[in-house]
Amino acid sequence: MLEHRVIPCLLLQNGGLVKTKQFKNPKYVGDPINAIRIFNEKEVDELMVLDIIASKQGREPDYSGIKQFASECFMPLCYGGGIRTIEQAGRIFSLGVEKICLQTAALSNPQLVQDITSKFGSQSVVVSLDIKRDWLGRYQLYQTSKSKIIDSPWEAFLQTAIRMGAGEILLNAVDRDGMLQGPDIELIQKATKNLGVPLIAVGGVGKLDDIKMAVNAGASAVAAGSFFVFHGPHRAVLITYPRYQELEALFQNL
Repeated sequence: MLEHRVIPCLLLQNGGLVKTKQFKNPKYVGDPINAIRIFNEKEVDELMVLDIIASKQGREPDYSGIKQFASECFMPLCYGGGIRTIEQAGRIFSLGVEKICLQTAALSNPQLVQDITSKFGSQSVVVSLDIKRDWLGRYQLYQTSKSKIIDSPWEAFLQTAIRMGAGEILLNAVDRDGMLQGPDIELIQKATKNLGVPLIAVGGVGKLDDIKMAVNAGASAVAAGSFFVFHGPHRAVLITYPRYQELEALFQNL
């Protein structure tokens, strides 16, 4: 078992897999069930599936689709998108999903995080922070469902999420999303300072060494999308995942 998890992060839109660049211009990259089966064969640590338009459209999670994903997954599954109530969370857990990821609901109602963790345990809830730089280069909390900057310190929301019981934090560098140009090391270092819970860094991974850099900066785990679904300079769709031996060698002598 590796000390640090390396997690494919799949984005859903209208039932299909897409990949974005800086949260824009989603490109269709295939069928989610096919991708899950490939990741099963490659024995990934964990899988994250995020519906990127459910909250934006104000609709509930697609329980039928989630049931399919959970039944196909041989690895722990985290699902996010459209979750607004403890009842919805419970229904998703009952389908075989190990973790849920909250963002929109956590921003508008942090108490929901505490309600869900009190019933199902902190290990079952990941709170997602999308962080975007403003024109002065300052880090700002970004609400993806409304495509707008939140006028409050991102560090304060991070601490609120932890205080309410979040078992993990998903830290997404919006400006690095899909760019394959490396993670935002400064952001990871700022977020993990005196954090107290595991942090999953996502955004920018373009090579194996980027994963190591994120871990060295303080991340407990690293998630990626484009790195696992695109190949070559023309971004041809090819689902891949490093061999266990490659990751084991990567994390030696950290």
